[in-house]
Amino acid sequence: MHSVSKKPKIIVICGPTGIGKTAVGIELAGKFGGEIISADSMQIYRQMDIGTAKPTPAEQAQIAHHMIDIVAPDEDYDAVQFSKQAGEQIAEIANRDLIPFVVGGTGLYIKALLHGLFQTEPVDPKIRNRLKQELEQDGSSCLYGRLAQIDPDTAGRLHPNDSYRIIRALETIESSGKTISEHQKNHGFENELFDAFKIGLRRDREKLYERIDQRVDLMIQAGLVEEVKKLLAMGYSAELKSMQSIGYRHVVEFLNGSLPWAECLRTLKRDTRRFAKRQITWFGADPQIKWYQPEQLDQIFDAVDRFLE
Repeated sequence: MHSVSKKPKIIVICGPTGIGKTAVGIELAGKFGGEIISADSMQIYRQMDIGTAKPTPAEQAQIAHHMIDIVAPDEDYDAVQFSKQAGEQIAEIANRDLIPFVVGGTGLYIKALLHGLFQTEPVDPKIRNRLKQELEQDGSSCLYGRLAQIDPDTAGRLHPNDSYRIIRALETIESSGKTISEHQKNHGFENELFDAFKIGLRRDREKLYERIDQRVDLMIQAGLVEEVKKLLAMGYSAELKSMQSIGYRHVVEFLNGSLPWAECLRTLKRDTRRFAKRQITWFGADPQIKWYQPEQLDQIFDAVDRFLE
């Protein structure tokens, strides 16, 4: 999949939202002479800065970052595209004798990059159009209910409002006769495309949840509501996959009057904590990940040093 004759060594820094991945990534890249590839499925979108907790301009000036601000909020983008583009970036960085640091919390993006993804036959446009019509007529909850019956494993990983991925899962079933879960099981993800050292960051659960709540408050202070208003004013629909993500959909519901402010804030914090819990479960299932507290920088430095030797 990637144009790399020899497997380059890469460092992966993963973990749940709000754990401190950006700061650790910048420290490591600075110490070992590297550049950062963001593995975050929301930081790819231009104009969506506050709600995605993008590295600040100062942080991006300190260490070169890639795979940030690469598509508009209404453009389709998936893990297959990420795998291809990020793989090309790794090759380019490695060719300059620098160390690629893959930093982010989107487990599927990291998995796709390291192991590749299963390839399905192109979907019949008639199937996709019909599912989109059903979405408009019956809403995403109806399609989600159907998916939960056919492929509960995939449905369990999706938000009931994530219409893009729900349709993707249903059209895969109709086109191939197999669920996404079956395709993933058959793929096996055993092919190692890079020589990767995986670092997972963790904290006491209560402390992590406190950090998440504080981070949400800081996002509001930084202007998250104004950012969402701006996106809507630019013509980006509230139904877009990007706008249905955590933070954005909550503020949209507040702005359209369906959610009081106090409830918007409460559910935003709650849903972010739940998302972090799902990320912890995802990464916790990977036996290759070496776990550290974000403050254990000396131990992390030593581990990376030994790997690079």
